[in-house]
Amino acid sequence: MHPSSVIILLFQYLVRGILFGAVFAALYNFLPGTASVKKGAVLSAFVWIISAVGFIYMTPGWPIDGGTTWTYCGGGTIVLSSVGPALAGIISALAFGALTGFLWDRFRPKRLAEAIKGSPVLLISFILGGIIWVVLAVGFLIGVVIRGAPAIGPDFWWTDILATSVVFIGLPGWVLALVAWRKTKRGESGLKWGVAGGVLMALTGFMLLPGALAITGGVFSGQTLTDESSTIEIVQQ
Repeated sequence: MHPSSVIILLFQYLVRGILFGAVFAALYNFLPGTASVKKGAVLSAFVWIISAVGFIYMTPGWPIDGGTTWTYCGGGTIVLSSVGPALAGIISALAFGALTGFLWDRFRPKRLAEAIKGSPVLLISFILGGIIWVVLAVGFLIGVVIRGAPAIGPDFWWTDILATSVVFIGLPGWVLALVAWRKTKRGESGLKWGVAGGVLMALTGFMLLPGALAITGGVFSGQTLTDESSTIEIVQQ
């Protein structure tokens, strides 16, 4: 590989690692388990599942040849019987998550004692969704408005539809995630806004991860407020 390609690749993985660490910190108190290593493995498995669902959603087609291959919109095929790469990906994801949990204990031995509401999760969703939307919106602006190219091509029609939906459907979902985050900052429930925004972003495929985080943050904010209200009623009684 050319040295510039290596640098770009390392930068991409560096950014992904930073984003994963930010999401891990935001979700730490909500992840199952008591050990940080287990929490990291759970989160990495969640991200791997979201990525797999997004990949399938963005490459439509039905299994052919007796269910051994999957045809996607570009005309190529993926051999489903080759479980080796998928298994290696799962193991790598779990190892990365466990390593993140180990480093969390190493560099921050003091556990978080204060309960975190859904606000940090919604904030991460808003940031990720904004980055994805800006990148695809700029590409849409250059390709369609400036160059006059069609938004939907004959080869990758489904991917083009999803990319276009990011510009028009992803934006309202992104705004709803922002509204949910601002509500949780004021101590209100962001359940309805977070779920609605998350669903809209998830429908685009490209914004599946921010959408899942928006739904998760909205649900957590609603549960936290419900628990607090129940506790206050018990104390008053």
